[in-house]
Amino acid sequence: MSLGQKGERLAVKFLRKKGYRIKEKNFKTGFGEIDVIAYDMDTLVFVEVKTRETLTFGQPFEAVNRSKIRKIAKVAMFYLSKLSEVPPCRFDVVSIQYKEGSADCELIKDAFEV
Repeated sequence: MSLGQKGERLAVKFLRKKGYRIKEKNFKTGFGEIDVIAYDMDTLVFVEVKTRETLTFGQPFEAVNRSKIRKIAKVAMFYLSKLSEVPPCRFDVVSIQYKEGSADCELIKDAFEV
């Protein structure tokens, strides 16, 4: 299992503990992917998961750049186009840092707007 897959599994558990209801994992289209789609109460949340073992290239959440945000937004719009009603939505990031055999998870709610 890759580090990314390990992080995504941990993120799903972490989000469930926070009360999120998971709807989709690894929702893929021909133009991108969203790691987790879930409900936080009545809000549909598109979640990007970033996992790192070192901080050599910065904090995990810092990898969510403009290009990544554009891809996430495009996939989110596609997902929303399939719904009969569009609920309130937001974009969260779960930032995971593995160190010394344990993982530190941080939830950044409403991490960006599109």
